[in-house]
Amino acid sequence: MKYQVIVIFSLLLLSASCNKSPIEKPISTVKDSSFVRGADISWLPQMEESGYIFYDTNGIQKDCLTLLKERGINTVRLRVWVNPSNHPINGHCSKEETVALAVRAKNLGMRVMINFHYSDSWADPGKQTKPAAWANADFQTLKQNVYDHTFDVLMALFAVNVVPEWVQIGNEIPSGMLWPEGKNTGNNFGNLVQLINSGYDATKAVNSSIKVIVHIDKGNDNARFRWFFDGITNLGAKFDVIGASYYPYWLESDYTATIDDLGTNLNDMVSRYNKEVMIVEVGGDYLLEDNTFNMIKLVITKVKNVPNKKGLGVIYWEPEGEKSWSGYQLNAWKANGQPSMALDAFKE
Repeated sequence: MKYQVIVIFSLLLLSASCNKSPIEKPISTVKDSSFVRGADISWLPQMEESGYIFYDTNGIQKDCLTLLKERGINTVRLRVWVNPSNHPINGHCSKEETVALAVRAKNLGMRVMINFHYSDSWADPGKQTKPAAWANADFQTLKQNVYDHTFDVLMALFAVNVVPEWVQIGNEIPSGMLWPEGKNTGNNFGNLVQLINSGYDATKAVNSSIKVIVHIDKGNDNARFRWFFDGITNLGAKFDVIGASYYPYWLESDYTATIDDLGTNLNDMVSRYNKEVMIVEVGGDYLLEDNTFNMIKLVITKVKNVPNKKGLGVIYWEPEGEKSWSGYQLNAWKANGQPSMALDAFKE
């Protein structure tokens, strides 16, 4: 029986990787309609491997996921790189590591989002480097690579009974992805749309109920969002959710200067494109705990106020990435290994 299951699984994987058309798989999942209060925790395995110890505010050593759950976090976002290095900050996040962390989160009752970068390391508006193994591929092969990689990771999750509720195709992609083939040149979104649709088709082939997210930065900038989503929508991009980053720190102003613009933009995205919206990355200076707490509370309020419950939730980017370990200013952890009170903003 075990041998038969393995054979069937292998045949399904081969069939889907050879066909671009979605093929429904017998995967079931129970959807949770509650508001997303999330954290991207992709550094966590490396932190633990390096010996970093997490503590509760009473000084008791405790698992980081448990600490986050106690502060209202009900969702994890996990990035996936194709063939990453072992660098503690800029590497890891392989398929195998992502699957293992997803299992830990699921076992604590948390929901899962998978964030595909389609790179061997960081992908963002300033860099979208192809994986080394894909470097010499022509565009048609790149599209197939996107499909196969997406499908492979999701099937690996399925094999351990984890079905993510959301899959993000690319990370902060206003300038495209998989440069140079998938780079936006002016308003030429054509290749990017084909790459997005390859990831979408692979996701829906695993399970049609998984929601596909397309994500760009500067969530307060309505003109930027209209330019990008008009561009890809007019060319037939397939997606379910508009994802946004919101970092007042990188905007070089306090959140009070842009928070209303964020709310206005989210509402416009829903009415203009009839899509759900989510803040998939947010963060504040770890030294300004009160300010970050208040910012998170208001971001949650803005998302909750989106009409017809189309504002799905808010995810903090790497709150556990304490500065002495990561060098990252916008974490939400203290030097003593304890969570910042800013995270209490996620408590209901």
